[in-house]
Formats: sequence, structure tokens, C-alpha cells
Amino acid sequence: MWNLSLPWWEFVLRAVIVYGFLIVILRLTGKRQIGQMSPFDLVLLLVLSNAVQNAMNGGDNTVGGGLILATTLIAFNALVSFLTARDARMEKWLVGEPEIIIYDGQIVQETLDQEAISRAELEGAMREAGCAEIKEVRMATLEINGQISFVRDDKPGAGKPRLHRSKNTLGRKGRPGRQRP
Repeated sequence: MWNLSLPWWEFVLRAVIVYGFLIVILRLTGKRQIGQMSPFDLVLLLVLSNAVQNAMNGGDNTVGGGLILATTLIAFNALVSFLTARDARMEKWLVGEPEIIIYDGQIVQETLDQEAISRAELEGAMREAGCAEIKEVRMATLEINGQISFVRDDKPGAGKPRLHRSKNTLGRKGRPGRQRP
């Protein structure tokens, strides 16, 4: 139960390698917020966790090995969070940037395609934010957390536009974002 079959440092190294690999792969293939996870995303998450389990524990099923792995994963996650909060380049690479998907009532189709957002998903988020038509939207941005924020063009030329946030979170492709006017 407590006798490790591998040296403690190998558990740490394995966990860091697998964590880093998964971050890169998930960043490149896109992500979806937990609250908006489709059944396919859930199956992928479960299968993925099972697939990397043996890579991390090296066949060691002891309590000590599991505790070392859990501690390493939590500590490494805290380190990544710390680094992305303090280094803009690291944050941009790991988390991405917001993407403009509507500007002055015009859809930026390239961004929708790049982020794998369907027209139906966009229109649903617009309705949720109280926008009936695309021409009502001054700007819509896909935020890094998957939410779409809308700045309505309620009365052209009159006052500040109102900001609306959709509660709907959409999947994002993993490429770093580019701001578009």
C-alpha cells in the first residue's frame, strides 16, 4: 500500500510531462467550458484521463504514488496559473486572446470558422443577450472563457453602447487569437 515501485521523483516527472502534454494538445485542439460540455466532450475527458493514468503512475497503484501524483498535479497547476497571471506572453500562448466575431453589424466569418462556432450558436447567444438582429450589434467578442460579450448599437450615435454578456459558452480552437477591427 505504501511501498512505491518507482522513485518518488519519477512520479513527479511523469505527472509534469503528462500535464504539459495535455495542456498543449487541448490548447491546439480547442476547449469547451465544463458547463457547456457536450456528451462527446465528456466521453473524451473520461477516456483521456484513463489513457494517461498508466503513463503517470507507471503501473504503481500505491496510496503513496497516488498522493505524490495528486500533489504534483495540483502544484503544477498552481504554478501555471501563477505564471500566466504574471506573464502576458505565457498567458497569450496558454490561454489565448479574445476574438472579435461581429463588428459594426457584420459577422467576421473567418473568426467563426477558425473558432468552430456555427451561425446557430452565435444567433442563440445573441438572443440570450437581447439582440434580435446582427445589425443591432456594434461588437461581439468571443472571450477567453468561451463566453460571448455583446456591445449593442441601441441607438446609433446616441450615448455609450451597453455591454451584454451571454451566459452561453462556446468551444474555442486552440490557436492564439488575433484582434480584428
